[in-house]
Amino acid sequence: MKKINTSPISGAQELLPESQLIFDNLKTKIAKVYKQHGYYNIETPCIERSEILFAKAGGDTEKQIYEVKKTGDKATPNSTQALRFDHTVPLARYVIEHENDLNFPFKVAQIGLNFRGERAQKGRFREFYQCDIDIIGREKLPLAYDADVISTLLHAFAIFDLDTPVLARISNRKILTGLLESLDLQAKTSEISNIIDHAEKVTPEQTKVSLEELKLDKYQVKTILNLIALSGARSEVITKLENLEIKNATFEQGVAELDQVLGLLETIGLQDQISADLAIIRGLDYYTGTVFEFILPEHKNIGSVAGGGRYDNLTNYFSDKLFPGVGGSIGLTRLFYVLSEHNLINSSSQNLTEYALIPVSEAENEYAFKLADELRTKHHSTTIVLTDKKLGDKLSYAAKIAANGIVIGDEEIKTGQLKVKDFATGKTRDFSFVAESITESDNAQSTPTTDPTDFWTDPSEPSTFL
Repeated sequence: MKKINTSPISGAQELLPESQLIFDNLKTKIAKVYKQHGYYNIETPCIERSEILFAKAGGDTEKQIYEVKKTGDKATPNSTQALRFDHTVPLARYVIEHENDLNFPFKVAQIGLNFRGERAQKGRFREFYQCDIDIIGREKLPLAYDADVISTLLHAFAIFDLDTPVLARISNRKILTGLLESLDLQAKTSEISNIIDHAEKVTPEQTKVSLEELKLDKYQVKTILNLIALSGARSEVITKLENLEIKNATFEQGVAELDQVLGLLETIGLQDQISADLAIIRGLDYYTGTVFEFILPEHKNIGSVAGGGRYDNLTNYFSDKLFPGVGGSIGLTRLFYVLSEHNLINSSSQNLTEYALIPVSEAENEYAFKLADELRTKHHSTTIVLTDKKLGDKLSYAAKIAANGIVIGDEEIKTGQLKVKDFATGKTRDFSFVAESITESDNAQSTPTTDPTDFWTDPSEPSTFL
């Protein structure tokens, strides 16, 4: 028999059950935060028409799109279907398709898989979960919604229970756009933006050389470098921007918008988790105003853990109508990977199955099934160990898959009195199941025992009953 390679394809995440539990729990908690902030959850198809995705992809992203065809289809130069590479472009299509059935501003959450055929490497995946929120307006969208998105993402990160809070680095694309207009460099906006977007990955001298290679004069280079060096508290950065005395309407509007967004975030007590930072411009070309990236200040080497911004012209590829929006995304697959690699995520077994029921023999299976059903109706996750192994082996197995164990023998069935062992602490407590009524005796008096017939007894140390 030919041996088949069973390893997952490069760039795909595959977790063991314990890690998957943690990952799923984080995903669920993020979704809960989004809902608490008033975002409706939707799911767009993973497969979209190619013309939808290619309409806005461009650049490297266009080269990374996975096209889809059935195995029975004849080979064609281009497929008519492809896997989505983000949530934002499908959302634009969704809004156009369902415009008459949506309430605007439309606050929407999307949590699901996206696909990009980029080179797989540590922390970079070809199949990955993104947790997006967006707010879409019709014709116009108040600037205050930018602060709504940022504050929601900051609250979502609180569930990660990190040693230090994330920091939102916030800027506005209009500031750079206006500055380049004042320097008569509009024609080189794309090249300059790309250099700035990569500035933190190279030395300041390399950034300077890259700008000089675009034939910029010394004043232009110095002005741009001074701008992207600005970062810090709202009052400090806004004052420095105003002191630049750039006479350009776009620049002035960008400064005013940045000031307003930062001010709103400060009013709800987030001043310690935000920073004005003019080095943030975001690489995607559809951002037109507010832009932001989240980092872990104590672990900057990890890079950005979330990002987003304002986009005023995304739907113009699909409609003549104007649907401005603002959105942000947590790349959960990559974030989970880097946090796990740096031991920054809680990997305790608190989310394992709550109870493992352990019948001593097949004779106790019926009772175990009844008890399991009763526990589940009371919303306790429960499994039954039905193997025919020795009791010690069953207990060892139960300790690996559950937080608590309940052994069921003939005596337990007769009396209805059981004991629950907390595998984490080694302690036991009384537990009764009588006439389909379950009672855990949390207030039972602690009584040490050295009875050798007690299956929980450690010969070297007496058990403790709670």
